[in-house]
Amino acid sequence: MTPSEPVPGPSDAAGSAAPSGSAAPSGSAAPSRPAATSGGSGASGPLAGLRIVEVSSFVATPLCGLTLAQLGAEVIRVEPIGGGPDRTRWPLTDDGTSLYWNGLNPGKQAIEVDFTSAEGRALVADLVADCGILVTNTERWPELTHAALSERRPDVITVLLTGKHDGGTAVDYTVQAGTGFPLVTGPAEHDGPVNHLLPAWDLAAGLYLSVGLLAAERRRVEVGEGSEVRVALEDVALAAAGHLGYLAEAMIHPGSDRTSDDNYVYGTFGRDFTTADGSRFMLVALTPRQWSDLRTMTGLGDVVDTLAGALGADFDDEGDRYRHRGVLAGLVAEWFERHTTAEVEAALAQTRILWSPYRTFADLVADDARILREHPLFGTVDQPGVGRLLAPGSPVYVDRSSGRPRPAPAVGEHTRDVLRGVLGLNAEAVTDLLASGVVRAPVPTLTTTTEATHEHAHP
Repeated sequence: MTPSEPVPGPSDAAGSAAPSGSAAPSGSAAPSRPAATSGGSGASGPLAGLRIVEVSSFVATPLCGLTLAQLGAEVIRVEPIGGGPDRTRWPLTDDGTSLYWNGLNPGKQAIEVDFTSAEGRALVADLVADCGILVTNTERWPELTHAALSERRPDVITVLLTGKHDGGTAVDYTVQAGTGFPLVTGPAEHDGPVNHLLPAWDLAAGLYLSVGLLAAERRRVEVGEGSEVRVALEDVALAAAGHLGYLAEAMIHPGSDRTSDDNYVYGTFGRDFTTADGSRFMLVALTPRQWSDLRTMTGLGDVVDTLAGALGADFDDEGDRYRHRGVLAGLVAEWFERHTTAEVEAALAQTRILWSPYRTFADLVADDARILREHPLFGTVDQPGVGRLLAPGSPVYVDRSSGRPRPAPAVGEHTRDVLRGVLGLNAEAVTDLLASGVVRAPVPTLTTTTEATHEHAHP
């Protein structure tokens, strides 16, 4: 979910909003990974030393911060008193801890600030001026606009997500509705749009924000100037529709609207097939070699050649394979229906065909999460409010190393650390801010979040 990714304020349900100030209860050996930390400047990686302030919620902007934190940046997430509105997003644990929030915020520092007070907003502005980079999805607060911040620090970089190009609001699911994709998604016989469960534009926007930030940082290093980076969620979807040729196709062939087409892969040969014992596989033959392997594996070479002659088709051409996908898929489906899962997997393993069995999320964590445990992306973290579980690190490997899985912070966990270590406030000043309610922090304890390990132990 993302809008300008609304961050609701006291009277904001959605829109160009901001954090609320209303109080609330608080298989092969894996490449090496850097040492795990629970957040802060102890992280290593190619972006070590880069310090970023994040004022955001939901998916795209937190994903931007997460991506950079996993590469070694120090990311300070500023939340309203009581935590951001996405702290309660589903899925949840039985006691209400958001697995969604924890998944998008590992390795960050978290501070609580009262955004409804001028002193609180000034404190956040001080933090941005010190750190030099702000990632956000709101323009609500005058103190945190690019214009205001650049007056204080000329080389400041601000990175802003909006819903629409004109600054209007949107979320992934409304962007989907307005950009054509739901009308070509789903079963062919279904008369209506199908929005995708995966918030693809949120995810893409988060990565675009990261790229824009790094481009601005490179420019600052080269010429000493700041930048205002803006990404609109709707623009991300429209750009994708253009880059993939969908919009050009509609312009060039205005009378040939595409429709939903089950699980067929547009323009080539690919579909889902079911085995004799009920397993389902996705299979794609993109290249001539893959198509040749499929003919050989199924023993359908002669039949396909005879069919091509009867239809006047050239099945070495992927366009003809798509045009006649129904009859070709029927032949392949019959082969699958005569073979068990084990037989299909053994046969496919001998080919260059692209394939995968369909798995549920439950399948992925079955058998003591064997699939995840054997994957070098995952490691065990001890997440407060959740317990020990397997979590992903960064999918980006630099010199065969990537950011390890780390736990997400509790609300306000690093408020004291940031005020002292980043802003340089003394103990008395921090105590005054806490007493006045401008900031909030948990009562100090001997231990905070536990470091992640990459051991293969039960979560």
